[in-house]
Amino acid sequence: MSSSVPSELTTVAEEVGAPVGAPTPARRVIATLRSSPPVLLSVAFIVLVVLLAILAPLITAISGWGPYTFDKSAVDSDLGGVPIGNLGGISSEHWFGVEPGNGRDIFARIAFGAQVSLSIAVSATIVTTVLGVVLGMLAGFYGGWVDQVVSRVMDFLMAFPSLIFMIALLSALPAGNRPVLLVVVLSLFGWPYTARVVRGQAMSLRTSEFVESARASGAGGIRIVFREILPNLRGTIIVLATLAVPGYIGTEAGLSFLGVGVTPPTPSWGQMIATAVGWYAVDPMYFLIPGTFLFLTVLSFTVLGDRLRKALDSGDAAS
Repeated sequence: MSSSVPSELTTVAEEVGAPVGAPTPARRVIATLRSSPPVLLSVAFIVLVVLLAILAPLITAISGWGPYTFDKSAVDSDLGGVPIGNLGGISSEHWFGVEPGNGRDIFARIAFGAQVSLSIAVSATIVTTVLGVVLGMLAGFYGGWVDQVVSRVMDFLMAFPSLIFMIALLSALPAGNRPVLLVVVLSLFGWPYTARVVRGQAMSLRTSEFVESARASGAGGIRIVFREILPNLRGTIIVLATLAVPGYIGTEAGLSFLGVGVTPPTPSWGQMIATAVGWYAVDPMYFLIPGTFLFLTVLSFTVLGDRLRKALDSGDAAS
């Protein structure tokens, strides 16, 4: 008797159009991503960089060199501070070599630089996403004066050449807690792009059947926005957040390269690249190592975000 129950359930499920064991949309997206070698390589590198950032104090303790420790014995003072040894002083003692002139360990600087870059980029992404999603949903759902106010603020901020104004603001502000200032400035100019996409999605959803049903049941506007519309924007929000991270990593590096981002001696990939410009002819590894980490990190997040967007689009079409 009991052995016939699964087959009966299967028959009933097939009759209502919901086959037993059918993959959920999330599983379809994950399966699509897992079948892509570029995505797997990107995820692997992102995990590597995240672990490097999280475990930076432990790893540098094992290597024996911190990000602020000078090793004058690793550079040749007679040659102007050129690292001793091949490939910029790479050895069992200094895994990525040393900085010319002062002998600071590049591996330690890369690890702590990853910590700084990721913390700023992720924090700015969180602030940007929260502001953009909330304001975009309210503007798209309510319309009227709410939409007018939010849209005009978005247009005002998006009309600025953001990079120039970021440089101007950061140059004028005191060099106190620079990472926090970077998060504030990046979020100030970044949230309108998220809000504009979310606003358009919310405008198309506010006339949907499930919204009308919620209205008919007596649900208020705020409840509809956060209980009905927000869950249907999860895919869009995830993609926007994933694509925002590499943008903020690159912007932070660019601002640090120009001297208005993270201030020395705090490690930063962009700051390292700026310092390496004067040494690339005699020590190209000092330029290549932080440049490669920056390039691969931005590329990995971009590939993941782009493939995630395509996977979600194909999943929506399939459903």
